[in-house]
Amino acid sequence: MSVARVADGDYHLLQRRRPWSWWRPLLGTLLLGVLVLVVVQVVLVLVFLLGYVATGTTSAAGLEAALDRIADTGDVTPVSLAYLNLSLAAAIPVTMLVALLLHRQRPGWLASVAGRLRWRWLLVCLGLSVVALVATIVVSALVPETSDSSVSGELNDWTSTTRDFVLVVLLLTPLQAAGEEYAFRGYLTQAFGGLFGNRWVALLVPALLFALAHGAQDAPVFVDRFAFGLVAGYLVIATGGLEAGIAMHVLNNWLAFGLALAFGDMSSALNPTGGSWWSLPVTLTQSLVYLALAVAVARRMGIGNRAEPGILEPSIPRV
Repeated sequence: MSVARVADGDYHLLQRRRPWSWWRPLLGTLLLGVLVLVVVQVVLVLVFLLGYVATGTTSAAGLEAALDRIADTGDVTPVSLAYLNLSLAAAIPVTMLVALLLHRQRPGWLASVAGRLRWRWLLVCLGLSVVALVATIVVSALVPETSDSSVSGELNDWTSTTRDFVLVVLLLTPLQAAGEEYAFRGYLTQAFGGLFGNRWVALLVPALLFALAHGAQDAPVFVDRFAFGLVAGYLVIATGGLEAGIAMHVLNNWLAFGLALAFGDMSSALNPTGGSWWSLPVTLTQSLVYLALAVAVARRMGIGNRAEPGILEPSIPRV
């Protein structure tokens, strides 16, 4: 066990406050994966099945079919998208629980070096992400067209299913995006940053795990997600918190799902295994323009990226 130094005020080093041991971030990473991938899934399945029972589905065959529907990401429905979003959003309380149990760290230290989520800065970042989107539209008009099976040139009909998808995307997608940020750019950044004491490891490893966690994908899609993880991770270290990454992630998902609902297919948008290298200039423009704007505005607003030395004591008293 070691005592935190004053220099440990950088976001990726916050776990180095007392109590600190090399095994804590390793155990925490394993525990985070088990809780999100196993425990949360079981709990959510039970909740959804109870919901089906409450609405009149009581036969074993009916419940089995319902279970297949909520777990089927190949043929996405509003219910299965809600299930997926909630399972990823659950990473928020799970990361907080792991940080509390293993590191005696209050939840706010995952959000930022201020010990809380900086809501004003988050709202500013949402505005900046819209500006970056405009630059993306300009670049997308200049590159060759890509064969994206999830988007066509015809506007889809408005149906009750479309309405339900819109409600799920608007209400739950921000929580899903925040959940991924709390897990990959929050806990894992602090875990690997604390373990190796190096910001580049804290940046690269979570970005790689983020890209791999999205399952089967070809090279352009993988590179795109890896690059997204790198930009979001750099923003965490540069701005001292998750707000900028959350805002970028939310708008990115709203845009992808919105285009799918308007012009394409939600299942293909949710599972883009194939992509074109020509899509990278478009997505990289959005990420890099947003990165430049967020860093510049953060400096202008005086957004701190290090915790004050006087508050680097243990977040939770030892017992």
